[in-house]
Amino acid sequence: MHHNDTTATDSACSGGERPRSDLAESISRFTGGGSRLDTEIPGLSLHRWEQPTASTSYMLAPSICLIGQGRKQVVVGEDTFLYDPSQFLISSIDLPVVARILEASPQAPYLGLTMEIELRTLSQLMLDHLAPHEPSVTDSRGIGVSAVSDPLLDAFERLLALLATPEDIPALAPLIQREILYRLLKGEQGARLRHIAASGRNGNRVANTIEWLKRHYCDAIRVEDMASRAGLSVSAFHHHFRAMTAMTPLQYQKRMRLTEARRLMLTQHLDASRAAFQVGYESPSQFSREYSRLFGAPPLQDIRNLVQQSA
Repeated sequence: MHHNDTTATDSACSGGERPRSDLAESISRFTGGGSRLDTEIPGLSLHRWEQPTASTSYMLAPSICLIGQGRKQVVVGEDTFLYDPSQFLISSIDLPVVARILEASPQAPYLGLTMEIELRTLSQLMLDHLAPHEPSVTDSRGIGVSAVSDPLLDAFERLLALLATPEDIPALAPLIQREILYRLLKGEQGARLRHIAASGRNGNRVANTIEWLKRHYCDAIRVEDMASRAGLSVSAFHHHFRAMTAMTPLQYQKRMRLTEARRLMLTQHLDASRAAFQVGYESPSQFSREYSRLFGAPPLQDIRNLVQQSA
């Protein structure tokens, strides 16, 4: 089991201590009392929670996540990642995650942001500004945690400042988002991003197959067909897929199905049998068994618990 528990003291490697309150104040100013705000800046959402949360499952798109205040845990497969205001979490591929806010209160709410990463922009940036080279990727996971550098934090603070002048967003937001991607590529997470964005590499092949799987997760899928789609042998595909996602292809598909079923029951009020059928299960009893194993309670009880918690 891989356990990432980088602590706040590690931020010294980012060039000295620096108060993170500016980012927290900006997020607090724009979130008000809500739990999530999808901003006018494409791909940027802000998050505010006034108490620790129960574990929540969702698909995390390629993105960078920062915290202004509080602490969060993200679990991918058997890997656990913890991060706080001194760090950022980065995902370079779509991953089914289970996450929870660890530190939050009405006096000191959890304040965070997520910016989705446009891989096309990333690829173009690599072509335009970074000399092509084969990085030595020792950790091929599609997710990681790093210390926040001052230049990266400055860029995010300037991006958030644009929310106060919406008329400037179309012209300036793309420039700042491009700068953020540039700084990520130049930092210690650059190899992880290049591994995914560079076409022809195994990471890119698996990422493209995951993109296809997102659209066909309800179907009965053979690993042989996925490997063929990626242009890899079954054993090589299985190896690279697991290295990037901490899951086998079929475990990944199952988590996508169960996560979507949970969403359908919670937001569209489907019963368990209809949700199971809609995400590709033929057996309601198998669905209930696998759902309980992942979320710790049968579907009906789990949804009831979630509704009570949100109330």
